[in-house]
Formats: sequence, C-alpha cells, structure tokens
Amino acid sequence: MFETLQKATLDKIFVLMAEYAADPRTNKIDLGVGVYKDDKNNTPIMSAVKKAEQRIHDAAKTKTYKGVVGNKEFSSAIVDLALGGVVDSSRIRCVNGAGGTGALMILMYVLGRARPKGNIYISDPSWPNHWPLADNANLTAKTYPYFDPKTRSVDFEAMMKVVDTLTPNDILLLHGCCHNPTGANLTPPQWDRVVASLKKTGAFPLIDLAYLGFGDGIEQDAYGVRKIASSLPECMIAFSASKNFGLYRERTGVAIAIAKDAATADIVSSQMQNVIRGTISQTPDHGAEIVRVILEDKELRKEWEAELDMMRERMKRLRVKLAEAIKRKSNSKDFDFIAEHSGMFSLLGLPGDVVEKLKLADGVYMINDSRINVAGIPEDRVDELADYLIAAAG
Repeated sequence: MFETLQKATLDKIFVLMAEYAADPRTNKIDLGVGVYKDDKNNTPIMSAVKKAEQRIHDAAKTKTYKGVVGNKEFSSAIVDLALGGVVDSSRIRCVNGAGGTGALMILMYVLGRARPKGNIYISDPSWPNHWPLADNANLTAKTYPYFDPKTRSVDFEAMMKVVDTLTPNDILLLHGCCHNPTGANLTPPQWDRVVASLKKTGAFPLIDLAYLGFGDGIEQDAYGVRKIASSLPECMIAFSASKNFGLYRERTGVAIAIAKDAATADIVSSQMQNVIRGTISQTPDHGAEIVRVILEDKELRKEWEAELDMMRERMKRLRVKLAEAIKRKSNSKDFDFIAEHSGMFSLLGLPGDVVEKLKLADGVYMINDSRINVAGIPEDRVDELADYLIAAAG
C-alpha cells in the first residue's frame, strides 16, 4: 500500500524547533516558534485561565459530547468579543473549530463546496498553512501583493490593484490584525478602502482572526473585521484563542459565518456541521469552556484583559528596545520598522544565507524568511541581539 507514497515536506517551523532543541549552546536565542514567551522564556498559563480551569474541574460531572456545533455559549461570547454587536445575530451562525486552523478548515471546506476550484486570494507573504488548507478544500490559491520588502510596510496600492479586479466568485483571505509573518498591518482608512472595493466587486471576504488584542488592543484590532461584517452582506471569520488566551494545545477556535439572512445562514450552518461530522465528528470543548467561563465572569474577564494588556505592552516594549539599540549601534534607521510593526511578528527582510549564518554562528534562530517572534527577544540581551543583526546584515 505505502509504496506509492513519497515523503511529505515537513513544516519549516517544526524543523527549526527540532534544530533549536538539539543545539547544546546555552546562549541560543529562539525567535522562531510562534508562541508568546515571558521574560523567563516560558509560555505561561494565564492566571485567569488557571482560575477558570479550577472552576470547571470542581463543577464537572460529565465528559459527554457537546454536539456537532460545539459549545454554543463559547461561540456567542466570541461573537460578542470580536464583532461587538455590529451584526444582527439572526444572520450569524457558528461552530467550534479545533483551533483557529480547524475553524479555517471548516470555512474553506464550505467555500470549496460553494465554489469548487474557486480562486482564493492570499497575501504575499502569508501564514504557510493557508496554502495547504486551500488546496485541501478544493480551492485554487492565488496571491495578492501585500508587503514591500524595501520599506518593510504594506504595499497597499499594489494590493488594491489586485483586490479591485476580483469578481463575485473570488474569495479574499485577509488577516484581521497582526499580520503573520510581516507584522505590517492595514490602517483603518485602508480597511475602509478594502470594504469599498468589496462592495463594488462582490468578492467574498474570509478573515483569519488569530491575534485579537495582540496589536493595539481588542477594540482597535477589531476595526477591520467589524467594518467588513457590518458593511457587507456575507463574510466568514476564523477566530483563534491560542494566542490571546494562551490555549495553544487546547485547540480552541470558532468558525463564524455571516449570511444575508437567517434562511441562508441556516444552510451555511448545516454545511459547517456536515464538514465537522465527516472529519473530526465532534469538536474539543476544554479550551472552549475555559474561554466561556472567563468571558462570562466580570472579574475573570477583567483579569484576563489586564494580562493580555501586559503581554501586548511587553511586545511593544521589546520592539522599541531592539529598534533603538540597532539605531544607536549602527547609526542607521534601517530597522526602525520593527517598532512600527505590531503583533507577535516582524519580517526583517534578511536573505536566507544571513538567516542561516545567524543560526550557525550566533545561535539566533528565526524562520528562513527572516520572520522573528518579538516575544522571544530576551530583554536583558537586546544589545547583544542588535550586535548579531547588525553584523549579519552588514
């Protein structure tokens, strides 16, 4: 049976993780894997999560299934968090996903049924998983320009030249905030232009919302998704709780579909449930219940928001410190963009041989496209990291 198979390409992030783990150097720096890290280089369990988990443990009486749609109260709380009441609930349908990736899978499968082999436009660059997800869903992946490697900012006019040419049969995949891998994000006026274009062309927006609250705050980060949801008759949103609730291994997400009316929304819901039943049968609930408990409890929500604010401000502080250290040491503004980006990542624009040199010579690990996880910057070694980057880039 297996003789027809060839070895699949391993995800470059997991390859890098294995290389980092095998490196015996004690001074190595991990800027690769996309998880939040604190000042002790740990990925902590948030205190609000621990408290919610204890409550769930103490009250639990069963581990039976929640049903194909999953934890409805969790979904409702996420809709409130992400959309803030800008869309009539009669038009919204949700199912839980196994993480943000699971939510994207469900939504793309439904879109692949609605438009078999239809075009889905993905930003260049984007999160690498977007392409296999689209392929598995019977969609045809295409790209639109997004990042200008010279300015390390959004090449918005080039992006809009493609977006403005889309048709009602096309899908536009957008990062809701905190673009991965670049860290360069659309401004509110730019979101407004995207919405105006989608109104004109009728293209369908699919939003990957994996980092809500990691950029400039929950309300600010939600601008784009709320603008689209409130302005257009249809859209889909894949929400992930991995980063903002620190629930990585719990696989906690929501697939949100907004239709033109309740009857159409019911049809979409039936399709989402059919995808779940035919793939994983039932969705996981532990992480979903944790988030539900936090968001429905006034004090726990306040505690969670304070923790999220701290995490976000720490990443902003690290951005500024690294950019300032490089400027001070090199007398150059070439890396000022690091402080201007937001979210967990920045794309440094370094060539592959420089990235390899940083890994082998200095023990500085980053993805081969030079994406760095800002949260992995050791605050007490910022000057040292700046020296490595200056020497490698020079």
